[in-house]
Amino acid sequence: MNKLKTYYRLNRYIAMCGVCSRRKADLLIKNGDIKINGIVVQELGHKVNTSDCVTFNGKQIKIEKKRYVLLNKPKDYITTMSDERGRKTVVTLIKNSYRERLVPVGRLDRNTTGLLLFTNDGDLARTMSHPRFSVKKTYNIEIEKDLSPEHFEKIKLGVVLDDGVALIDEIKYLDRKNKISIQLHIGRNRIIRRIFEHFNYKVLKLDRVQFSIFTKKNLQIGKWRKITSHELNEIKSIT
Repeated sequence: MNKLKTYYRLNRYIAMCGVCSRRKADLLIKNGDIKINGIVVQELGHKVNTSDCVTFNGKQIKIEKKRYVLLNKPKDYITTMSDERGRKTVVTLIKNSYRERLVPVGRLDRNTTGLLLFTNDGDLARTMSHPRFSVKKTYNIEIEKDLSPEHFEKIKLGVVLDDGVALIDEIKYLDRKNKISIQLHIGRNRIIRRIFEHFNYKVLKLDRVQFSIFTKKNLQIGKWRKITSHELNEIKSIT
């Protein structure tokens, strides 16, 4: 019996092989850098299957094994694959994890610490990043002065920012009133900092302590660990 063939859009297939992102793959295709079974293909919507011989720069490329890594990001690292200004990137912290090209899921700004997931599984990365799946994230925040009860309640009900209402799932004080925990599932740019800046509070520290099912338990700052098969099955069952 013949095995059923699985077909992928060419840009997705290239990304799954770990060559580059889908967007950059489109450029490779347009430039005529990709061949399928020895023929140059420049059609962006072209479908390819795993029995085809796909080559880039004369070398055959194949779909990589899926890999998953959890990092406890330190301060002063940016969440990009590379930086033209020479700043430190989070990728350097996991460079010895696997040979595959792993990319960060979501973003943490340079001064924010905490949990960051890396993978070459594009489907899981999109699921974990898309607001439709309501992936919960918990942050511990330290601000320069105590958060007033009035502002506490306003944040709890939702804050109107320039790009719309910022709704959170939970807010609570920690051991002091200038230390707060917030849980939310929205992922807009600098959303936590902008909520507090809206009420004229300066954020001194921002730390993501939970990302979906993952916590910082036994994971020191600047260190990474492999995600277990049990965790992977759990995360896929709830997203």
